[in-house]
Amino acid sequence: MEWVILAIVVVLVIVAIVTYNGLIRSRNQIENAWSQIDVQLKRRIDLIPNLVETVKGYAAHEKDTLDAVINARNAAMSAPTDPHSQAAADNQVAGALRQLFALSEAYPDLKANQNFLALQEELSATEGRVAYARQFYNDSVLNYNNKIQAFPTVIFASMLKFEKREYFEADEAAREVPKIGF
Repeated sequence: MEWVILAIVVVLVIVAIVTYNGLIRSRNQIENAWSQIDVQLKRRIDLIPNLVETVKGYAAHEKDTLDAVINARNAAMSAPTDPHSQAAADNQVAGALRQLFALSEAYPDLKANQNFLALQEELSATEGRVAYARQFYNDSVLNYNNKIQAFPTVIFASMLKFEKREYFEADEAAREVPKIGF
């Protein structure tokens, strides 16, 4: 009888350890995924000053559009690091970039500028990486949230204060990659 009790205790301890380690792995995967989003958003923010300077030479009188891009960049740089705030800042930057790229249509010399074309290409590639990083983050959050809400993990998760995470959600306008015309 003692062996049966000991076996049950050992099995329960093993289940607790495996469950806890699974929760930790899922939480760490979310942190990693978030850092990937952060890296790509910062990469995009770092490209904006060069893009603005290039456009200034051709469209200096389009000050409102250039100011909107700069203000969006500054807001993104100072935004809190939670998914909701970062998504709002990301939406603002995406909207400002769309305006800037639309503006470029009116300036054929700008559209032909090699620096501008290279920056457009780089921003377009970065937008793709941001989208992929968002998807990876949201998939990680889904996995984690499912895990902490499913039985028997929900028992350990609530005892150990593992909390539900929020998704990185962009508004409808920001879901489109900026249109780049050549």
